[in-house]
Amino acid sequence: MKKKLHLVSLGCNKNLVDSEVMLGRLRDYELSDDASDADVLIVNTCGFIGAAKEESLDTIFSLHEQRKKDSLLVVSGCLTQRYKEELQKELKEVDLFTGVGDYDKIDEIIRKKTNSFSDSTYLINDEQRVITGSNHHTYIKLSEGCNQQCSFCAIPGFKGKLHSRSLESIEKELKRLTKQGFFDFSFISQDSSSYLRDFDEKEGLIKLIDMVEKIDGVKSTRILYLYPTTTSNLLVQRIIDSPIFHNYFDMPIQHINEDMLKRMKRGAGKTRIIELLTMMRKAQNSFLRTGFIVGHPKESEREFEELCNFVEEFDFDRISIFAYSDEEDTAAFDMSDKIDKKTIDQRIKKLNEIVKQKIKKSLEKEVGREIEIVTEGKSSEHELFIGAKKLLWDRGIDGEILINDSQIGKLETGKCYKAKITQLAGENLLATVSATA
Repeated sequence: MKKKLHLVSLGCNKNLVDSEVMLGRLRDYELSDDASDADVLIVNTCGFIGAAKEESLDTIFSLHEQRKKDSLLVVSGCLTQRYKEELQKELKEVDLFTGVGDYDKIDEIIRKKTNSFSDSTYLINDEQRVITGSNHHTYIKLSEGCNQQCSFCAIPGFKGKLHSRSLESIEKELKRLTKQGFFDFSFISQDSSSYLRDFDEKEGLIKLIDMVEKIDGVKSTRILYLYPTTTSNLLVQRIIDSPIFHNYFDMPIQHINEDMLKRMKRGAGKTRIIELLTMMRKAQNSFLRTGFIVGHPKESEREFEELCNFVEEFDFDRISIFAYSDEEDTAAFDMSDKIDKKTIDQRIKKLNEIVKQKIKKSLEKEVGREIEIVTEGKSSEHELFIGAKKLLWDRGIDGEILINDSQIGKLETGKCYKAKITQLAGENLLATVSATA
């Protein structure tokens, strides 16, 4: 009888790729949704900010309470890499610890029952991942680590400097995945627009686009996590000109006030950020996603109001808001004039109201249009609906379209269709499928 495996992947989709690598190495196990039935339980943790660390610890304790006698609880990922000495000393509930450099050795770690923290940077190469959650879309990791020095971010401290995958490695993975039926891809990393800069190539993403366009079977692609200082006008234009890369621009800018951008050590100033955003927005059928941090040390009321005014005025489609998290080993940790939690909460509440209206406006623009969608199975809202996303959108973060009618009969999961958006119901668009795409 096969042993059973229960894996929980926390944090970002970069973590998800690493979890899928571990699943690939543990193919001999039967996957189980029931933690109490598993012989091996793995938590791939996130250690980026306070809330993520708390979620990781809560998950570890919860699984420990559920697990059966003689099972193995393994904790991997960013949290263990960042706090490896402390966690190994304090978390007696955990049987094995490993960090961010040994995902491709997880089978060996479990077999030998030894902790493992590799000093080298792990870059996915020929590993056979087990793709989860979709039969048509997946994430492709471009690199590990980051060369940026943002004042609030601890990632370079435990992930290290930028290490890019080779174009050949990515090409090989894409060709393998397209043969398996995948056609929709999101390219991700900590700083995607720095791809190949560790090899003295300033326009690595343009080389990537050139390569991807030549692969049969790739229908739909987008790039996540562009950084203002490493995103050139040339790159933006190359994305606009591409027949398969959507005009999907995901660039977290964190703030817009000039002084705040300097304190955050973001590199690019307000003028350059607006120049890039304007160029992106003018592109046909463009989609703009960004993110902001509220309550960074020394953020004045005036500077916060400038951010609110900017969000109201600029035409974003999706916006993520994060409360500043005071992280050790960052420049901001040692700054004076910290903003109290009550003030941060009040500011987030105010900005959230603006963001809700902004997203609503973006969704309302879709009503009446015929768009290309891809079906994703049963809707998360109600079993009577089929869930779908606009092909342009990224999976899981940009919204769900509810299909409540089809003029062509039964629909298949993971297929592209033409659909007319009929209305906005709450936060979801409703649509009728009219034809195959």
